[in-house]
Amino acid sequence: MAVIGTGYVGLVTGTCLADHGHHVVCVDAVQEKIDALNKGQIPIWEPGLDQLVQRNAAQGRLRFTTNTAAAVQASEIVMIAVGTPPGEDGSADLTYVLDAARTVAHAANGYKVVVIKSTVPVGTGDRVEVLMAGLTNHPVDVVSNPEFLREGSAVHDALHPDRIVIGTDSERAAAIMRELYASIDAPILVTHRRSSEMIKYAANAFLSVKISFINEIAGLCERLDADIEEVAWGIGLDKRIGGAFLKAGLGFGGSCFPKDTSALIRMAEEVGYTVPVVQAAVAVNHRQREVMVAKVRAALGTLRGKRIGMLGIAFKPNTDDVREAASLHLMKLLTAEGATVAAYDPVALETGRWAWRAQASPETAEAVVFCESAEATADQADALILVTEWPAFAELDWAAIYRRMKQPYLFDGRNLLDPAEMRRTGFKYVGVGRGAGAP
Repeated sequence: MAVIGTGYVGLVTGTCLADHGHHVVCVDAVQEKIDALNKGQIPIWEPGLDQLVQRNAAQGRLRFTTNTAAAVQASEIVMIAVGTPPGEDGSADLTYVLDAARTVAHAANGYKVVVIKSTVPVGTGDRVEVLMAGLTNHPVDVVSNPEFLREGSAVHDALHPDRIVIGTDSERAAAIMRELYASIDAPILVTHRRSSEMIKYAANAFLSVKISFINEIAGLCERLDADIEEVAWGIGLDKRIGGAFLKAGLGFGGSCFPKDTSALIRMAEEVGYTVPVVQAAVAVNHRQREVMVAKVRAALGTLRGKRIGMLGIAFKPNTDDVREAASLHLMKLLTAEGATVAAYDPVALETGRWAWRAQASPETAEAVVFCESAEATADQADALILVTEWPAFAELDWAAIYRRMKQPYLFDGRNLLDPAEMRRTGFKYVGVGRGAGAP
């Protein structure tokens, strides 16, 4: 089989299918990326992926190339796993998906199952099917097969998924897809193609709503002197609710939730419908960062001329992905009010530096410095904000951190630390939804 796109989804999916015994060729248009992959160099930071790539490449089941036509012609299954970035209006940009479909159609030399792994709006499969029918005389079945990978545990999720969704009305294509996943122990759900496309968006929107809901309750807890950690624990034990995604903090980020909620809102608008619950979740998510800045401002009196340390840049632990990360939003808000920011991340230092330079204005570009350690971040800081819940941050020598700071304000944006212990150390500790901890 061929996988077009060696980004996060394509590389992880192709590698894990190879690990299940399939012969996979991954395709990308960027020669430098393919050259690096052929040397065993991985362009993303994902635990366990480098070893998996090297092992399957060495055993001959995984190859990398820029020759899309050859890969298509050698494969019955062609998986499209390219990016669908948000457009200016929030809708998904299908340029790369449609370009890949055209390339496959031109290269086709027989029956092909074209699998859309990318997250695409409902109806995209229909559009791709019509497009390809006009470009090739060979039979093609277009299948929706959404991914449900979590960055930081994507390898595990690909090898041990909790479900496999296959959207097609073709019995032939469904049988081929069942065979592709036969060695994976997971329920297989075969649906209409449009239903499959909607499942992906509905799942991400629901999880986004759950995160924003607990953040709304956290704000109320601060005002009523309740503790959101205890509240989340209590409601999470209800089997109808469950404890996952009930962690109050700075909100969701990454390549999926922000993009997919925006795309869902736009899809609804295009058919004259509204999704106010999803719209509210997006609004609450943005507000969480503004609330944190307000807390810091209230503690310090003003942000102008203050040095704010930031622990964590990646949008979540175990990844170097900074797309839509809370850190970048906080940098923008803090520097706009005249603060300087010192930031550190164990893995995402370079990706964070690049992303900040890309979004910063000329006036604020130099207001953020990137440090090589958590300790350096704390030097002469008026306040520290813990932005990413890296486990290593819980193990820091917090007494040494305290001694380096100019003022002892510690804002725990992920409720990672023990409030009582931090206060005994000398910090003026503020969490999210921690009752009396609010200023």
